[in-house]
Amino acid sequence: MFIVVGVTGGIAAYKSVHLVRLLVQQGHEVHVIPTDDSLRFIGLTTWEAISRNPVTTSVHDDVARVRHVALGQSADLVIVAPATANTIASMTAGLASDLLGTTLLATTAPVVVAPAMHTEMWRHPATTANVATLRERGVLIVGPADGPLTGGDSGPGRMSEPEDIVAAALALVSPAPADLDGLHVAVSTGGTREPLDPVRFLGNRSSGRQGAEIAVEAARRGAAVTLVAASVDAGVLDAAAAHPRITIRHVETAAELGEAMSDAAAAAEVVIMVAAVADYRAARVSDHKLRKEDGPLETIELVPNDDILARLAAARRDGQTVVGFAAETADDDLLGRARRKRERKGVDLLVVNEVGWDAGFGSGENAVAVIGEGGTVVAEAAGAKSAVARAVWDAIVATRSAH
Repeated sequence: MFIVVGVTGGIAAYKSVHLVRLLVQQGHEVHVIPTDDSLRFIGLTTWEAISRNPVTTSVHDDVARVRHVALGQSADLVIVAPATANTIASMTAGLASDLLGTTLLATTAPVVVAPAMHTEMWRHPATTANVATLRERGVLIVGPADGPLTGGDSGPGRMSEPEDIVAAALALVSPAPADLDGLHVAVSTGGTREPLDPVRFLGNRSSGRQGAEIAVEAARRGAAVTLVAASVDAGVLDAAAAHPRITIRHVETAAELGEAMSDAAAAAEVVIMVAAVADYRAARVSDHKLRKEDGPLETIELVPNDDILARLAAARRDGQTVVGFAAETADDDLLGRARRKRERKGVDLLVVNEVGWDAGFGSGENAVAVIGEGGTVVAEAAGAKSAVARAVWDAIVATRSAH
């Protein structure tokens, strides 16, 4: 696919380097059009190296090929990320003051815009009206997310993560198969938190992104989805919350997640446990903050939590498919442990992914193997978590078709 990525003058431009990289890795031909202001953040050399195509900002370059309209005419998809308030205003007014502006006017391809600006600018009536106008014209607006901004501020205005933008953009031009149409799916995501006192908890580093992508992909394929979300990173649930076929239920502890998944599983044909669930909880939870002056806290007694996945698998009815996820640190027996876990849990499929300090949790990418009947690796996938979600659903659909 021929994809044009417009990059405008905001600090979030650094994220767009990864966005372009994701698109190139998926085999697309990517042409970057930076504005002059954006080059203060990321230079031409970087864009040319990442996109593997020449980059210019001028309408006067390559005049013989009429480059200032040729890129727009050739594009199958145009993504503007980040899109500043000024760029959004210019798009609304139809200004063609630079190469990006002329390209946007010359294209008939779908356009995706990922806003990035301070909260006050995002909430300004002018920006609100401009975004509404773009939406009326068919432009897909992705984000912005709610989170930390430049200068210590926080709030809505943070550019969505590259993986989310890529997934939304490609979904716009690559309709998903309707192989889940009419099904009800229950998915868990995020990391549970087990309280020690009103202030502290036992938790984990799960961002919730993979489970959110699993839910969004199911909805794209036609399913009605109940997404049970424990603790997740800011912005992770934005796409799921905006989808009309996804209902989100928020929980915190393993016990709450287990109850919510049992409720959701009662009406679901497919149940997927992606959440990172605490194996243990504190035997006693203090009603007040544990303080140093109260004396040293030498031990914390832990008791095991219920094995939610095994319970869901044991309770499954005819025709229901139960899928588990296993996050494992790397060693020579990773697949062996995954095979044994699948047998122990009694699930139809077990998706194992390697995690570490810089892999799996908190990352926008993942690498998984899907273990099926007899310990067979029925699928493998690596890359953006949206791509992994597609591969996992392909494996689930194939398994259900075979039974």
